Amino acid sequence: MANTEFSYVKTFESNDVLPPSQWIVIRIDGRGFSKLCIKYNFQKPNDARLMHLMNSAAERVLQAFPDMVLAYGQSDEFSFVLHEDTRLFERRSAKLSSSVATMFTAEFCMGWVDAMGVEVGGDGKLERPWPTFDGRCICYPKKKIIRDYLAWRQADCHINNLYNTTFWNLVLKGGMSGTEAEQELKGSVASDKNEILWSRFGVNYNQELEVWRKGTVMYRVYDDVGGGGGGEEKGVDAKSKSQLEKERKRKMKAKIVQEHTDIIGDGFWEKRPYILATRGAE
Repeated sequence: MANTEFSYVKTFESNDVLPPSQWIVIRIDGRGFSKLCIKYNFQKPNDARLMHLMNSAAERVLQAFPDMVLAYGQSDEFSFVLHEDTRLFERRSAKLSSSVATMFTAEFCMGWVDAMGVEVGGDGKLERPWPTFDGRCICYPKKKIIRDYLAWRQADCHINNLYNTTFWNLVLKGGMSGTEAEQELKGSVASDKNEILWSRFGVNYNQELEVWRKGTVMYRVYDDVGGGGGGEEKGVDAKSKSQLEKERKRKMKAKIVQEHTDIIGDGFWEKRPYILATRGAE
């Protein structure tokens, strides 16, 4: 940047470099999606087309950023986990969050017609105001805290989906108004909602699709495994530029897997220890 008499204005910029050696989560959230759902008449309580569109956009983001080790999404949000040693965008918070949020928004909008078809909005085309997503960065110093964060999001998925499933059954099948359904569920716990679903509507919540109850987790699977199951990523020490480039290309070629499974317990992580492995660990 040119060194002119006006360069002093850079001193007003804030330093938003995130601390080193900490895991970074970039969480994106849909803006105004309640109104969007009404405008395009999405299916209640869940719309499979919207879910596939969200997952497709997230997979393209994960593919574009090799330093992302995992993504988890539910409803209108997705969390992308960057490895603790990432130097992406020099770990600048604004660059990270804005880059991911804008790419996700673009992929979401570009995939709209294919995902939604002619059933939505008449001819399937989006209208202003366009769907958009905001983003934020959060740092976590330990793997345990990263796991707790992801567990928190999956628990939130279950709580929200159980409520929404019960609410919309009361409205669509029970003939209640939205206000009446809200009042019916006020102060209720999970067992109360399960009882309402089963006794009034014959719905066994535990048999609902796992994608709605558990959300979607995405991660890479590698072909060149070294004895570990599930596509274990090879450990690396301090790397040269050529080694870094080789690793980047390897990640770009890796297969991205989508699963709707429990990530709160140990099972998922014990089968895939490489996802949160320290670089250099054999």
